[in-house]
Amino acid sequence: MPTVVDSEKCTGCESCVDSCPVDAIEMKDDLAVIDADTCSDCGACVDACPVEAITIE
Repeated sequence: MPTVVDSEKCTGCESCVDSCPVDAIEMKDDLAVIDADTCSDCGACVDACPVEAITIE
């Protein structure tokens, strides 16, 4: 189940970057990008995102 960022909702606040325990999220062009190979699908970023731009599908 991949974790995805909705680039239209992402505000670039970096809350998800700070919350990720495996450092799978980086900012590119002021948007969060999740490295699927590193991501553990723990959901910490989903809970941390204030605009609900991140989901686990």
